[in-house]
Amino acid sequence: MIWANFLHFYQPPTQKKYWVDKVTDECYRRVVAGFLENPKAKLTLNINSVLCELWEKWGHGDVIDGVKKLLERGQVELTGSAKFHPLLPQFPKEIVIRQIKLNDEAHRRFFGKSYQPRGFFPPEMAYNRYLAQVVSELGFEWIIGEELSLGKPVDYSKIYEVKDIPVAGSSQNLKMFFRDRSFSYKVLAGYLGTGKLFLDELRSRFPDDNSHFLLTAMDGETFGHHRPGMERLLLDLFKLDEIELVHISDLSALFANREVVETVPSTWALMEHEVEKNLPFARWDDPENGVHKLQWELTNLAIEAVKRSNNARSWLLLDSAVHSDQFWWASAKPWWSVEYIERGAKELMEAVKSAGWKEESEKAQALYYKILETAFEYQRSGMVDEISRKEDETIRMRTDQTLPAMPKDELLKIIGTIRKEMLAVAQNSEYERAAQLRDRIKELEGYLKN
Repeated sequence: MIWANFLHFYQPPTQKKYWVDKVTDECYRRVVAGFLENPKAKLTLNINSVLCELWEKWGHGDVIDGVKKLLERGQVELTGSAKFHPLLPQFPKEIVIRQIKLNDEAHRRFFGKSYQPRGFFPPEMAYNRYLAQVVSELGFEWIIGEELSLGKPVDYSKIYEVKDIPVAGSSQNLKMFFRDRSFSYKVLAGYLGTGKLFLDELRSRFPDDNSHFLLTAMDGETFGHHRPGMERLLLDLFKLDEIELVHISDLSALFANREVVETVPSTWALMEHEVEKNLPFARWDDPENGVHKLQWELTNLAIEAVKRSNNARSWLLLDSAVHSDQFWWASAKPWWSVEYIERGAKELMEAVKSAGWKEESEKAQALYYKILETAFEYQRSGMVDEISRKEDETIRMRTDQTLPAMPKDELLKIIGTIRKEMLAVAQNSEYERAAQLRDRIKELEGYLKN
């Protein structure tokens, strides 16, 4: 069976050193080291280059060197993306192109000629035809998206092309690869945390294993940071003899069947009820969310002010201020953080003020305070708790729905692997991490009682 797996590595430009160090130690460094130890492993990877700059700034150059070595060995292919992780479909073309080129420039500095991206990952996997058009004009051969973008079940025996969007300098349309949504969720949830479970699920999904491929796509931080111990489980899956690991870019040569299709907007956080409401970007731009409305008003004000002034310092401030995190943490679906909301609004306000326009600066400051006032009101009123509770139930139902049905012996194997990790990190005096692993064991043990 052919498996193309995609991981996404990212930290926001305003991330604190403590968290960059922590996630790097728990996840990035472990995954990279695991690949270096396993020449069979192949992966399609996105690293927004702002993370490489944070690695460089805070002494994690070994991770950069490791990724470069994997590129040179042909084990990893890097995709193009946007440097500071904005929700690209919501921005004007000038900003989209600028972010993509900034990302390319930084990656060429870090990885040299080894960085030759053929595919493109839009931050948050936020996709629409407008973005597909821009990406194709820049010469990317393919883009990755959520399977809900297709609007019908995905046939993983064929390669899809986006209708009427030719790649620059080519007669071929932009290819679009859709992640297997359900399979990706099951890996993320730890349900397929042993080789037997993974292969059983694969065989049940694709009985004729020579004619289909599996394509999964996940946040890299899940493996070791959000879910302690999961990095070992992931790396073990890459050692299975029954699996042929390939890059996403390899799939076009392996599967000749083609279909030209229409596509619809989506993100990888999209839920079916949001599709029904035609709200593909609801976690970043919800028309019913007063904080979102104000954030986008301030964002658009910053873009126009900086474009008018066109000075280098203002552009630098704007470049990093448009990251998607501030909108994500204002969604309450289920994530909420006044700290991130305030930080993002302040960045945007500072970009406006640096442009030197008095009226715009006053308006930006008023919007900044209004954003904070609205956010605190949402929090005090209980609105955040209510929205978050409903959304958290939906997400947990999706990610953990299959764990109660897992064979007890396989669940015990997963728990055993995590327990070994817990003991190992405790011996190294990594007590906080050991506590996280202990909590995950308790969580999994709860399913043994059902």
